[in-house]
Amino acid sequence: MERLIALAAAVIGALTLAWFTEQTPRPVADNAPPGVFSANRAVKDVAMIAARPHPVGSAANARVRDHLMARMSAMGLSPRIQHTDTFRVRSNKRGTILVGGTVENLIGVLPGKSRSLPALALMAHYDSVPGSPGAADDAAGVASALEIIRAVKAQGTPERDIIVLITDGEEAGLLGAQAFFDQDPQAARIGMLINMESRGGGGRVQMFQTGPKNGEMVKLFKASSVKPVSSSLSVFLYENMPNDTDFTVSRDKGINGLNFAFIGKQFDYHSPTSTTENLDKGSLQHMGDQGLAATRAAAFAKTLPAKAPDAVYAQTFGGHLLAYPAWAGWGVLILIAGLMGLGLRSARKTNALPVMDVVRGASTALFLITFSAALFRMARVASGAAAGFMEQRYLLAQVVRWEAAILLIGLGALTYGAAALGKGRSRQAAGLLALAAGLGCSITGQLDMIGLALGGTAAVLAALTFARPVALPGAWAGLQLTGLLVALGLQIAAPATAFLVAWPMIIAAGLGAASGFGTRQARPLLVLAALVGGLGASWLLGFAHGVFQGLDMVDLLALFVWLCAILLWPLFQPEPEEAHARNIGLAILLAGFLVVALVHVLPPWSARHPQATLVLYHVDATTGRAARVSLMPELDPWTEGALTADGGKISGGALPILWRDKTHVAPARPVVFTRPDVKLTREVDGSLSLTLVPQAGVRILSLEVKPNARLAGVTVNGRPAPVMTRPWQWTHLRWSGSTTGLKLGFRAFGPGSLEVRYATVAEQWPADARPLTQRPPKVMAFDISDSTLVTGESRFTW
Repeated sequence: MERLIALAAAVIGALTLAWFTEQTPRPVADNAPPGVFSANRAVKDVAMIAARPHPVGSAANARVRDHLMARMSAMGLSPRIQHTDTFRVRSNKRGTILVGGTVENLIGVLPGKSRSLPALALMAHYDSVPGSPGAADDAAGVASALEIIRAVKAQGTPERDIIVLITDGEEAGLLGAQAFFDQDPQAARIGMLINMESRGGGGRVQMFQTGPKNGEMVKLFKASSVKPVSSSLSVFLYENMPNDTDFTVSRDKGINGLNFAFIGKQFDYHSPTSTTENLDKGSLQHMGDQGLAATRAAAFAKTLPAKAPDAVYAQTFGGHLLAYPAWAGWGVLILIAGLMGLGLRSARKTNALPVMDVVRGASTALFLITFSAALFRMARVASGAAAGFMEQRYLLAQVVRWEAAILLIGLGALTYGAAALGKGRSRQAAGLLALAAGLGCSITGQLDMIGLALGGTAAVLAALTFARPVALPGAWAGLQLTGLLVALGLQIAAPATAFLVAWPMIIAAGLGAASGFGTRQARPLLVLAALVGGLGASWLLGFAHGVFQGLDMVDLLALFVWLCAILLWPLFQPEPEEAHARNIGLAILLAGFLVVALVHVLPPWSARHPQATLVLYHVDATTGRAARVSLMPELDPWTEGALTADGGKISGGALPILWRDKTHVAPARPVVFTRPDVKLTREVDGSLSLTLVPQAGVRILSLEVKPNARLAGVTVNGRPAPVMTRPWQWTHLRWSGSTTGLKLGFRAFGPGSLEVRYATVAEQWPADARPLTQRPPKVMAFDISDSTLVTGESRFTW
């Protein structure tokens, strides 16, 4: 009974502390002292910026631009507008892709004492995605930058200039940052950059990117940060992910710095619900606190952080950040090994460490990882939400319920695994349960080989491990051995990540040394295990929550089940005489899957979390035919009515130039439309120009071209571009924010031809089409919904 009480206290305490540490600070009042960041002051700018959607090139974005110019002028920043065309080019299996547009960056300077010192830059972007007011992404970042500058000015004149860079076109492809760092002379003056972003509508702010050789940068951050959320693990993971922010552009130019963002309340990310009212003001406060602290530390310093070997670091408790050089990780491993050695020596004196017990303990670690991963994967399938950005919104609309289900399943898997090892005679039941989890990953009828492999592996491990009872000392020693080996592997391969395993291992090895790996179980040691183990588990839960938020890959959370097992195993493994221990684990698993069932059957949509719809009126300029199109994977009743309003039947279709996934299409009445002007012209110097001039009201245009001959000297709106370099290969271009259109210039070596496909998007419904009916409160327009899409094809020869 004492063990169960200690276990309950540790679990409840860990969950409570993890929840508490994830809370955002209270917003500071607008009458706070001048040198303090106030979210209630900053939110006034958020309200102005996020009054309505304002994508690059829109009239609404121009109004935001004018407001920001006035604010920056009033603050003495002498702002100017960088109006220019720019683009970014990348290649993938589809071919060469160019994303560009016309942007208007806002650049101001707060002068420092020495104008010759490398400048500090504060960066955020003011454009939103279509259809979203963008209160979080990134009105919160822009408002924070302005409030930070006000607070810095109240302190006095900084040592160096602070360049305030408010970029345009970030959502269209990091265009404003690309334009600034490619074309503006001020870019060469920047020695450090602070970027403020968002991928949600709330949560604590994370500093998740620094650039390479960040040792000195982390020192500055550690010395200045206010209740930081950051780790070298997040930096390592983000650098190896395909995600980008404006910081990517400055980093690629060799400028290091600090990249901040919050990622909670992800339902509001790029959504019409990203309003000032729905923005977590505590997140805005945390953003400002972090940004102001780092700005002060850099702006008033004599020198900026130099590049130095990468640091290993993470937040601990009470606003503390622990950091050390990567090589010091070897000392951490030696400490772990030493503590484990003390515990093993003590346990061996009582003959409590049969070799096979240790082996079975290590095998249990592998069972827990594969078993819980299969269960998590099965739960994701059983939730009813398919994989994908739009599909995941079904879960984001009920994210608390979904995370509770995952927590219960993880707790149930750990409880059941500990009971199966401690009680023995469980290999058949555990094996069948693991196989059921693996097969459950394919309950939709689509074979999931990963799920089957996880469940099958767990079943084999159960057969090898749970034949007979294993005493606590050997079981815990085997678990800790797996932790030590993984920490060693990470220290060799990716030292920035090793702390995630090594730091909990210090606690576990310390408890093992104090208790002789559980051979001594006096009440004070049980209390110590509950207190210290629960504290370590709460720290792990914080990281697990971050993985849950940042990645729709719940099977990865199995690693945290294993790490929590290493910490809390003496509390989870039952005594031989305890009855019903396995049943408790099964009951918790059942509760978790009952919550999954609720996630599946209870519609999550409400006026606060409406279902997204995306309907377009498509006109094929080549054939003159029209259609009503939905880009959503599933159709709701309102969308079905919108598609069939002209009497057509819904079928599957595609919009290759705009949308690669399956679409829902219904025939529509032809409407009067103006086609874009697409033509090939021979210039005076003998070169050729392909121009696409859009119709009035068009802000987004796409162009795909495939030459059948070798071309040279290709330019896009007058700028050299590495595209159209290979005959018979498609080049894909997407341009935003320009009313004058797109012009491709090139030289040809002899006769040839161009195949051309184009699409233009006017963000309004056709005037002479049957209008869309009013959406019910639980349904919302998303992104470019309610727009008119005109596509066509041409072929030109020379």
